[in-house]
Amino acid sequence: MGVYLVDVGAEEWFGEGEEGRAEIAAGLNRELERRGLPRYDSVPASVDFVRGSGRSFEEKLVPPMDGLMALCEAHLSKAETETLLGWTVLVPVSLDEEIELAVESAYSDDTVIAGAPQILAIAEKLASAVGLPPEVPEMCDNLDLTMWFLDGAAEKLASTAPGPWGEDLDASFYVALYLRAAQHSLRRGCPLVYC
Repeated sequence: MGVYLVDVGAEEWFGEGEEGRAEIAAGLNRELERRGLPRYDSVPASVDFVRGSGRSFEEKLVPPMDGLMALCEAHLSKAETETLLGWTVLVPVSLDEEIELAVESAYSDDTVIAGAPQILAIAEKLASAVGLPPEVPEMCDNLDLTMWFLDGAAEKLASTAPGPWGEDLDASFYVALYLRAAQHSLRRGCPLVYC
């Protein structure tokens, strides 16, 4: 059990029923049209899992977030922090401001949709602040990032390549999580959701 951040394929994004997100997809498109932006209809289909392919995204939010909150307070504006931490759905669409829908999501009564370009810019700011090393996994298709941080590889690297990133591995995990999620959404053109 726990909270996971995963990508969603077209079948689920446009699907009805318990696993479907058709109401969110329709609400997003209505709001995009209202803002004079193109509809988001080009969601790729789900793909079979191939380790290291970068075609799927699945990470588990395990560590406490206290360090991330402190990092945000030190390096981000209040608005940037709210944008980074406030979304429930991430889409590969540039949004000047989040879209709020009165549609229940996995962990709240509403759905807040953020644009991956905006999340990427904020996450890059934090990654630069902590000096996130290049060894952090880029393809996060089967808890690769979660395991890298929790199973000792990050700690081992921090002992040989010290820096701000290694002083709080929990905070650095979340910086990497948001960074890789936004990169994946933009690379694959897919939404990401918490489940």
